[in-house]
Amino acid sequence: MYALLHEELGAAEFAPYFKGDLLLDVEKRFFGPEERRMMVTGMLRWSVWQNMRRATSKGVEGNLKGDGSLLGSVFLLGPGSQGILYEHREREFGDHHNSTELLEALSKLQTPSD
Repeated sequence: MYALLHEELGAAEFAPYFKGDLLLDVEKRFFGPEERRMMVTGMLRWSVWQNMRRATSKGVEGNLKGDGSLLGSVFLLGPGSQGILYEHREREFGDHHNSTELLEALSKLQTPSD
């Protein structure tokens, strides 16, 4: 399992929350030709404040450094022709993937036979 980061800032703080390898994509090639961003006006959404409060209550600390406008994603890519088995694109800051759907997609993952 891999996490693809777009900057080094915050990688060390993120590492304890992720059990796989952290990869750095400074050129943001994986993020596509059109990066998905949420501008400062997105902070006016009530749901964003709820997401921030939820993270704070769990002890997750943040900062206002680096590129904070780039939205994240979760992809489960199967080997070979399996392609994308699960996809979640963050719609706003703190928007979480559906764990049930991700686990269901993981159960469909086929490993190549030796």
